[in-house]
Amino acid sequence: MTLMNDAGFAAKTPSLTARGTRSASDSTSTSALRKLAGALMMGGLTLGAAQVHAADTLKIGISAEPYPPFTYTSASGEWTGFEVELAEAICDAMQRECEITPTGWSGIIPSLKAGRIDMIMNSMTITKAREKVIDFSIPYYNSPGAYVAAKDLELEIPDGLDGKILGTQAATTHANFARRALRSTGVDVRLYDQQEQVNSDLLSGRVDVILADEIAMSALVKRDEASNFEIKATTPQHEAYGIGAGVGVRKEDGALKEALDGAIHQVYADGTCTVLSNKYFDTDVCLG
Repeated sequence: MTLMNDAGFAAKTPSLTARGTRSASDSTSTSALRKLAGALMMGGLTLGAAQVHAADTLKIGISAEPYPPFTYTSASGEWTGFEVELAEAICDAMQRECEITPTGWSGIIPSLKAGRIDMIMNSMTITKAREKVIDFSIPYYNSPGAYVAAKDLELEIPDGLDGKILGTQAATTHANFARRALRSTGVDVRLYDQQEQVNSDLLSGRVDVILADEIAMSALVKRDEASNFEIKATTPQHEAYGIGAGVGVRKEDGALKEALDGAIHQVYADGTCTVLSNKYFDTDVCLG
């Protein structure tokens, strides 16, 4: 999932359901703050160490549209997933209190620049275009794009895309790659606001093939309802995919970027990233 508002296709834009922002309460007592943080952590609302005043809480922007297995809501309605748990570990390493702040994906960079969130941790690929407007931590994982289609569909990539309908999420590097690399193939590209909408249209037969993150697609084809689908191919090296996913921060927040870099190195070194990666993906995608 990666923000890039130059996809160049007519987007299919179903309405989104708004989600509220979670926040911690003020406390002037260290003891009271710790009790409050513990209560919030039990509720799944606050991430990280409760060692700073609530005013210093870092707001972690993730897409309000679930992106399993990276970010999604559990049966109890709480946010979880690889990046949510990794964010918790990174906040612990920085000794900072953090809170998940769901934000519409198409507006997540403007929200960062406007100060409504302090960082973006949502599989955002580091690209030259994005680096013109925000800064990034070191990358923490990398994954190519993957094409998914029905097992019984013989599909040669990219020549076999001619006349096919391909679905992908709008404002992502996958959409940008499709615009740059697939326009000449004759494929009909359909853009969606949410990845789950793309997945749903594939499973229901409204599109022939979809293009999305390989890790997320590996999880998709393991679902019972997707047992008749498979990954057909992965994307080649292309500038649209940048150098991996990093944590986005404002350009003026150099101290936060430095702290994030150190924390990411720490979760590499102590094995936390690998443990979480194996938990969600059955493989190690960490770059440390």
